[in-house]
Amino acid sequence: MTIPKTGIRIEDLHLAFGDTTVLAGINLEIQPGEFFAFLGPSGSGKSTLLRAIAGFGPKPRGRILLGDHDVADLPPWKRNVGMVFQSYALWPHLSVRQNVAFGLEERRMPRREIGPKVDAALDLVGLRHLADRMPSQLSGGQQQRVALARTVAIEPKVLLLDEPLSNLDAALRVQMRRELLALQRKLGLTTIFVTHDQEEANTTSDRMAVLDGGVIQQIGTPQELYDTPANGFVAGFLGTANILKGRMSDGVFVTEGGSRLRVATPRTGADRMVLRPQNVALMPPGDQDTIAGTVRHREFLGSQIRYIVDTADGQIIVDTLHGSGIQTYAIGAAVALRVDTRLAPLLV
Repeated sequence: MTIPKTGIRIEDLHLAFGDTTVLAGINLEIQPGEFFAFLGPSGSGKSTLLRAIAGFGPKPRGRILLGDHDVADLPPWKRNVGMVFQSYALWPHLSVRQNVAFGLEERRMPRREIGPKVDAALDLVGLRHLADRMPSQLSGGQQQRVALARTVAIEPKVLLLDEPLSNLDAALRVQMRRELLALQRKLGLTTIFVTHDQEEANTTSDRMAVLDGGVIQQIGTPQELYDTPANGFVAGFLGTANILKGRMSDGVFVTEGGSRLRVATPRTGADRMVLRPQNVALMPPGDQDTIAGTVRHREFLGSQIRYIVDTADGQIIVDTLHGSGIQTYAIGAAVALRVDTRLAPLLV
């Protein structure tokens, strides 16, 4: 099965439900063959944006280009995109084979061509041996594979995935996201994956867009967004982050609590510093360029120990590796926090 790679470009997209603006000025370009994620909390607009690309919901203002063709005015069935829903949306009265064939039959494809395409799609997801079963006889993971096979069988320009893993248990979710990525790489199919789960986005996507309030907050690779967040929302949404308020003064970030942290690369006007828990070291009190504190809580997490430390700048989370010979600190212990400012982005 060979599917041509198609890029996506969205230009100045606006969408509202009545008087409520849901998407505001979306501009985005997705490369052909890219695995791209829309990430954000509930109500951020990520699923609405996906559905706008598919052609569902109110007509937006702006342009949606698949390749060189603006499809914003076309109905869903003329866009040649494939969408896998959270519920899988399988026909319960049809067998696996009939479900996968459904889209091809709707396109009036000759029957002699449908059989081989259905077999090829089922082979891709490893379910040809279950072709005659009904959906109720399948596990959740198998039902998801059927939904994928049905979508891939029509050879869409773009594959759209609307939180397809949310109905699976944790272990199966990990397995299925790996299978999703392997299938996407095999087909080279441009794919958009909507999720609120940062781990899913981080482990599958080439790049992602973080949305909040119907606005794209930042676009980049998972590592770029984690290491250099554009604002406090992105920093807090992608992983655990301590955000210190303060000001720059002669190459030193002076926190509101009065601590002075020498900065490797000063940033004019910076008033916040992002501290990831693993980039803060615990040590006995007394050193300069540290933050003084008291251990308030300690959690053993297997590979690491998490401390909650009270400071003049509020509580700061610190993660230290667990291992033989590693010093630990009791609750109530006075400590100093040394920050690796090379790994602590400054926000304006």
